[in-house]
Amino acid sequence: MQIIDDRRALHRIPELDRDVPKTTAYLRAALEGLGCKLFVPARGSLCAWFDFGKKEAIAFRTDIDALPIHEHTRLPFASEHPGRMHACGHDGHMAILLELARRLSKIESLRYNVLLVFQCAEETTGGAKDICDAGVFKKYRVKAIFGMHLWPGLPEGMVFSRKNEMMSRSCEIKVDIYGKSAHIAKAREGVDALAAGVEFYRRVTAMEGALPAKVFRLLKFGMFTSGTVCNALSDHTHMEGSLRAFQDEVFYSLRAGIVSIGKEIERSTGCTVNIYMNDGYPAIMNPPELYKTVRKTVGFFELDEPSMITEDFAWYQKVLPGMFFFLGAGNTPALHADDFTFNEEILQKGADFFEELAKTFP
Repeated sequence: MQIIDDRRALHRIPELDRDVPKTTAYLRAALEGLGCKLFVPARGSLCAWFDFGKKEAIAFRTDIDALPIHEHTRLPFASEHPGRMHACGHDGHMAILLELARRLSKIESLRYNVLLVFQCAEETTGGAKDICDAGVFKKYRVKAIFGMHLWPGLPEGMVFSRKNEMMSRSCEIKVDIYGKSAHIAKAREGVDALAAGVEFYRRVTAMEGALPAKVFRLLKFGMFTSGTVCNALSDHTHMEGSLRAFQDEVFYSLRAGIVSIGKEIERSTGCTVNIYMNDGYPAIMNPPELYKTVRKTVGFFELDEPSMITEDFAWYQKVLPGMFFFLGAGNTPALHADDFTFNEEILQKGADFFEELAKTFP
């Protein structure tokens, strides 16, 4: 089956970030001869334009980059690039869109023109934003864009989504607290950076925990290091964590609270508190009106809760209506695991879903 052959061929040649020449060469070779116009919207990405002579278009997007992971699947088509692996299903996503392209090439008429977006750098700096900034969607009068991700833990081959909150906004948090070391027998002569770190951690997590349960958010720290020996006050605490939320007001309120607590810790302990937070990707929020429209035309299942994982598809939703879906991969290893793989038969289900959406979107 060609869709499986595509997945396996692409799985063998994982590439990172925007440096994806073998991947884009494979995609270009597969798309040539299908009656579509190929163009490069931004470095490392590729678009295929199917012109059915209509005034507006709809778009479908796949990510194409891999991860810096050494593969341990023992698959006969395992990565030929040591230290790189398609551990997040992007090989499957590309295969789905190539199959959709083949099907589109056999259709004489559709309600909309179709733009297929093969996007790099999803795992790193957000290649979606590059494509948005290039003005592609305005030029080709794209009305809506759709994306899909393989998802472990959901039933094989079943498509899921939800309105509003779908995948979270995130930012990384790094905190450095500087005090003054002193022997614990002379603790009054020092400034305890460990104690200040503990108090900072206690207060910021309490702040997040005080929000109503119905507000989807997360604030956790996975790293806390402090001190060098057992009998001296620590002069430096380092913490790293992650903040995730959906609504901007929640996200920025929590960020402001973290900064405010840092300043209060400085005043009360005498330590210096430095906090770094990056911007990360926005949240994927499926617009209720688009959700309602799609729900009337194609069948999918409803997710009970959103995912706290991030995805740069959110950038597309900043410039046009967009909707994201999960394709159930069943009981597989986790995404980003070095043994991640999946039942390839589900890829046909993803292509079927996108084809139906292309044919029936009103």
